[in-house]
Amino acid sequence: MNGKVPALHMYSRGILRYLTVCKMAASIEDLLLEISGLEEPLEELRNLKTAVLAIPLNILGEIVSGLRLEVIFSLLNSNDREQTELCVAILMRILQALDPVNLVQNFRAELLSGLKHPDDTVKILAMTQIGRIVEHTEAMTEIVNSQELLKEVIHCIGGEKISVAKEAIKTLSKMAQTKSGLDALFMSNLQKDLKDVMTTDDVIRYRVYELVIEISSVSPVSLGYCANSSFISKLIGELTGDDILVRATAIEMVTTLAHSQHGRQYLAQQGIVDKISNMIIGADSDPFSAFYLPGLVKFFGNLAIMDSPQQICECYPAFVTKVFEMATGQDTTMIGVALDTLGILGSNVEGKQVLQKTGEKFQQVLKRMSQLAKNAATELRVRSLEAIALLLALPAEDQTEDLLGLTESWFSSLSNHPMEMLKGISTQPFPELHCVALKIFTAIACQPWGQKIMIDTPGFVEFIVDRSTGPDKESKDAKFELVKALVNSKSTAEIFGNQHYLRLRTYMREGPYYVTAVSSVMVEGAE
Repeated sequence: MNGKVPALHMYSRGILRYLTVCKMAASIEDLLLEISGLEEPLEELRNLKTAVLAIPLNILGEIVSGLRLEVIFSLLNSNDREQTELCVAILMRILQALDPVNLVQNFRAELLSGLKHPDDTVKILAMTQIGRIVEHTEAMTEIVNSQELLKEVIHCIGGEKISVAKEAIKTLSKMAQTKSGLDALFMSNLQKDLKDVMTTDDVIRYRVYELVIEISSVSPVSLGYCANSSFISKLIGELTGDDILVRATAIEMVTTLAHSQHGRQYLAQQGIVDKISNMIIGADSDPFSAFYLPGLVKFFGNLAIMDSPQQICECYPAFVTKVFEMATGQDTTMIGVALDTLGILGSNVEGKQVLQKTGEKFQQVLKRMSQLAKNAATELRVRSLEAIALLLALPAEDQTEDLLGLTESWFSSLSNHPMEMLKGISTQPFPELHCVALKIFTAIACQPWGQKIMIDTPGFVEFIVDRSTGPDKESKDAKFELVKALVNSKSTAEIFGNQHYLRLRTYMREGPYYVTAVSSVMVEGAE
């Protein structure tokens, strides 16, 4: 008997759910019928929108799978803005509830009409659903054979609104995740459609390049499709084009391709890395190089950090020479890029050793960085301090005697009294400067030489544990990171002494936002 009771409950719940679904389905069907007979159906559309949003997607899918939705699609063809918005919201919800195979088999014509619709929200509705279809294996086989649908998606790349173009790029990029999608895009007439869209203007051409680079970055196979279709060679050709702004954009695209290992290998094999190095060398004689030179330097900075700083800097010495030249120059844009690049280069051990090998040249750069940190505009001061923090950071596992000597010598090169300089910056009433100065202290906090300088600086421990400095959240977080770095270092207790070490541990235990309770004493007779 006991075994039958749960089964009965399950049966009852199943019946109840079935009746609920039927009731909901009848309600939506009634609304659809009512809407189909009205000239101004706004109120009914609002009710239908409320109804479909209130029903969970899994139940909604069961309800609408057999319903005729033509009336809602037809109401999209209206000049009434609210009506279009309501229909888009309703269809977005309903179509989302449908299986992608059902979607492509039963609503292909509606999706095609949506892509051709003058309203951008309708276009995005259609592409969102096509994006779902191309991610589904079975549905994908249906859509790759629908050349007209995919052709319209490609045409949307050339749309006026960037939101529509971005959705088209996203949809085609998803489609290219599979071999059948790559074949459809690059081994059929669609390739010609892509190339035709590119001829619209510079902006549209670079949208297509964006799609191509996104696809190329996925795998060596997808890169092969793009290269064999001549898209990559066209992009490379733009690196040395007459239009300086186009050239700068091309460099950004090539840098994105270099984010993947197979992309970097391709660029090296094709001689593109050598070509970009020669562009850096030739920049001195080009009066317009300021437009694209930052991009060239960022390209090599990315290569160095993703592969090997030593290999890149030794194979392409023009890169390091140019970075040093930019850092010590007068152009603020160039200085900023140089600072960021130096920070990236010096963020790992190999990069630190490469910079150290340049000897006096890098010492001069360090002195310039110190000057910028003290006297430049706020943005450059922050970028300089960020770079210094990266250069000085040395995790415990990398702390050999030589490397500790290197970071200590760099710190000493910053100024005659670097600790006073940085403490002065950290107490200024500018949160961004305060926080980034604390980052430098955090960088040296786990290194014994840094701890010795801190304890030998009068009032420094009191400064660290003083919670009244830097009242904003970012400052409190930065101070806490400094305390944590000191507490977690094995050498702090010995160098700071137990009394100071225990104060730091107490600070860390209390957390970054601790506030000391202030007790109030009632005075007899006071109001």
